[in-house]
Amino acid sequence: MRRRNHTGYLFVTPYALHFAIFIGFPLVFSLVLLFHRWDIVSPMVWVGLDNFAKLFHDNLFWQAMLNTGVFLLLHIPLQLVVALFLAIQLNQRIKLRGFFRAAFFLPVVVSGVVIAILWDQLYAKDTGVLNALLTQIGLPKIGWLTEPKMAMPSIALMATWKNVGLYIVLFLVGLQSVPPQMYEAASIDGAGAWQKFRRVTLPMLNPTIFMVVILSTIGGFSLFIEPYVMTGGGPMNRTLSAMLYIYKQGFFFYHMGYAATLGFAFAVIVLMVVLVQRRLVERE
Repeated sequence: MRRRNHTGYLFVTPYALHFAIFIGFPLVFSLVLLFHRWDIVSPMVWVGLDNFAKLFHDNLFWQAMLNTGVFLLLHIPLQLVVALFLAIQLNQRIKLRGFFRAAFFLPVVVSGVVIAILWDQLYAKDTGVLNALLTQIGLPKIGWLTEPKMAMPSIALMATWKNVGLYIVLFLVGLQSVPPQMYEAASIDGAGAWQKFRRVTLPMLNPTIFMVVILSTIGGFSLFIEPYVMTGGGPMNRTLSAMLYIYKQGFFFYHMGYAATLGFAFAVIVLMVVLVQRRLVERE
């Protein structure tokens, strides 16, 4: 029995070491940083709750939170509708179905930096393809990433394009789990295509929709690469996401203690939003 226990410990040791080094220690160290001022080079200085007091008066942090909220409001409904529509189409017996499924999923596995650079070129005001198309049909050029009102919607559109393939897969799994007998019964009752979608498909997809909303919310809160590569948080801080602001505080200005405090507050806000979403879905 003792030999078997030792063998078990041997197998879990790599995971335990990985957890302790890359998760446990950073988590504990970040909790220590909450109450210190530290620039990596100098010794840490105890500041008590000063970092939390600074957070509540930091208008730029709340601007970053507002920007992240705007991104979520644009990104989640758009991604939900587009993914569901495309999944329904790709669930039909159409030509080149396998090709289209692979094509929509391809951006998911491509590096986010590469996607951001590609769309940055597409969005370029003077040389981008999108403005060239607008010019061809007689419309004025748009500063997709340079006009404050357009910058965040442009990033939301790009993020939807990149991630929609993953949610198409989830919806396809959900659609294929719907028993065909339910559609046959609805047809016998005289239901049309819209009624089948509303009365059969949507109710059966409720768990998938909930999963997509939760994953989109968490993914949206982690918005970082796109504004970092394409706008740097501009123009006028309109694309400054919460994650980008925390990164700048930590690795641009070396305010490690304050960055840890921002990260802690941000994690609490994300947790509260997810819990509220879960509560709302459970009520439904």
